Amino acid sequence: MKVLLIGSGGREHALAWKIKQSPLCDQLICAPGNAGMEEIADCAPVKADNISGLLGLVTDEAIDFVVVGPEQPLALGIVDALHAKGIAVFGPTELAAQLESSKVFTKDFCIRHDIPTAKYEVFTDIDEAKAFLSEMHPPFVLKADGLAAGKGVVIPETRTEAEKELEEFFSGKFGDAGKCVLIEEFMRGHEISFFAISDGQTLLPLIEAQDHKRAFDGDKGPNTGGMGAYSPVPGFSEADRDAIIDKILDPTVHGMAREGMPFCGVLFAGLMMTDEGPKLIEYNARLGDPECQVLMRRLDSDLLAILVAAAKGELDKVDPPQWHDDPVVNVVLAANGYPGSYEKGTVIKGVDAANLETGVQVFHAGTSRSNQGELLAMGGRVLNITAQGKSVEQAVSRAYKVINEQIDWPNGFCRTDIAYQALK
Repeated sequence: MKVLLIGSGGREHALAWKIKQSPLCDQLICAPGNAGMEEIADCAPVKADNISGLLGLVTDEAIDFVVVGPEQPLALGIVDALHAKGIAVFGPTELAAQLESSKVFTKDFCIRHDIPTAKYEVFTDIDEAKAFLSEMHPPFVLKADGLAAGKGVVIPETRTEAEKELEEFFSGKFGDAGKCVLIEEFMRGHEISFFAISDGQTLLPLIEAQDHKRAFDGDKGPNTGGMGAYSPVPGFSEADRDAIIDKILDPTVHGMAREGMPFCGVLFAGLMMTDEGPKLIEYNARLGDPECQVLMRRLDSDLLAILVAAAKGELDKVDPPQWHDDPVVNVVLAANGYPGSYEKGTVIKGVDAANLETGVQVFHAGTSRSNQGELLAMGGRVLNITAQGKSVEQAVSRAYKVINEQIDWPNGFCRTDIAYQALK
């Protein structure tokens, strides 16, 4: 089978690493890929949001199966376009991808199908939004309706800060994504990410992970696309898993099918585990980044076989995935200044040596190679140091040992407290 994987981040490198292991995969092409993906696949210089270019690539390369990594091409309708050409693809249609591309759609969907979530109101007028703050208790949760690269949520502690943030939202801080704003109640509990695959009718639950969204230690600083993750999550029980499936995931799959937009793809539920049970914070219509990296390290089944079965509507014939029990930790190395402005083109050394360390696998994100073969940092989030161990402590130790002793990149930084909740 000739497979095309769309995307260029750490998530896509991890997916490529796992897909390449499948006996079903005869050739893997990545578009556009990164320096790490070039080592295990053929890369084509077609950007993930270039729908016409991707369709041309599928035709030119006689692709048999397409896997869509990031959210942008899903929201742009790449799956619909591939279906029209008769190409098998794993991922939701444009309508189904609204679960991620529109937070308003998802919140309204939750109300229609009795899925527990935070109370909310939607605003397109700044004065009305500011006035509504008086009806809420701080901290305030403000969300851009559309896609904002994982950064479209802010949680101001005071009304003054909330009003300032609203002004920035409506002034274009998140572009068109912020023209419509949700104000939600603040839910108390602990956050968790849970993943499942659906073929439109059948739900195949995966496992949980814990993300670290804030840029700096102690969960301080601005939201990012994610600075690290780990799995499994201590204290996460079978009862928690069952509640998430019964109250949130199953109603979503059945509800989307009843509304005429069956969801085929990854359901990534961002959840708040409250005293009243799990509540949905938001959905993503693809695997998380950096959570995908730890899931792929723990997965002991053929990923490509599962994705092909989902695309065919045959998940009911698939055995439950098998997982390694050993914990996996992923620490993101980002460019200084991220998630704000940062320098591109700085040189990174030591990655090859890092990959030789026991239990360690480095997944690339924003990287490329110079004409001289040097590894260059070309994005905000640049490397993912994933480490597996017999305990969380060992996995954490292995990841930071590599960062401190092997990776040579003065222009980058990382959080030093990834998995601190688990270590407690």
